[in-house]
Amino acid sequence: MQIKDIVKKVKQIEIRTRKKTEATLMGQYHSAFKGQGMTFSEVRPYQFGDEIRRIDWNKTARFREPFVKVMEEERELTMMILVDISASMDYGTKNQLKREYVAEIAASLGFSAAGNNDKVGLILFADKVYRVIPPQKGRKHILSIISTILTADYVPATAKIDKALEYMMGIFKRKSLVFMFSDFEDEYDSKMLKAAAKKHQLLGMRVFDEKDNEIPDVGYTLLYDSESGKQVWANTSSARWRYNFAEAQKQKLRLLEDDFANSSASFLNIDTGSDYSKLLYHYFQKK
Repeated sequence: MQIKDIVKKVKQIEIRTRKKTEATLMGQYHSAFKGQGMTFSEVRPYQFGDEIRRIDWNKTARFREPFVKVMEEERELTMMILVDISASMDYGTKNQLKREYVAEIAASLGFSAAGNNDKVGLILFADKVYRVIPPQKGRKHILSIISTILTADYVPATAKIDKALEYMMGIFKRKSLVFMFSDFEDEYDSKMLKAAAKKHQLLGMRVFDEKDNEIPDVGYTLLYDSESGKQVWANTSSARWRYNFAEAQKQKLRLLEDDFANSSASFLNIDTGSDYSKLLYHYFQKK
């Protein structure tokens, strides 16, 4: 992709996502994520109805009239976006590749956070962590994240989401909002998933193409695994073969959903042809 094409693509994503964000997501995001605690703001004279536990006893004794501490909510949060850049994510049979769809969802999340004055960071991973963009604020920073997702070199390696989560937990000690994008085709350590969900607010998003779940009848064909390099001939004309493949994918999804539920983490299954803004809106509502 040429630089001018990248710039054009990023601008197109910004225009589309900012409209969706401002119209449907930003208010719900603000309501869902209200901060991580309270911080001291000022001291003022006591007013009827103030909580007794807020009284500043030192100042009250000094001036011989009651004063209370005014607390305000800590608004600033950190959002971390984790993106699987294994080769299976550089694929699509509809209007968009998975990577383009992920970039658009990440943009909506990023602009929602920016509108809330929150920081946003990015981690690109596959078999290891390949790129980290530290959390920052602002529109230009979000555009840089979008561009990075679009232009990353997607690698022929298995995705190890537990390694990405372990890396993130080692760097970010404070509770953060974590949005993880992957097709979750590879195995992972569910213990790390539980540990991450306990420390952070985690949402896993399985981004899939319709052909990931069901393979059409195209006769004898050579199937190629872009991550492992393995090849196998399959008779896709066989109704039983297609049924077994589809059932295996459904079972894998059920186990994935159970793992996230048992870890107290959230999970969304998103088709590249679907309207992700509705799914995010409902997720924010629940929070």
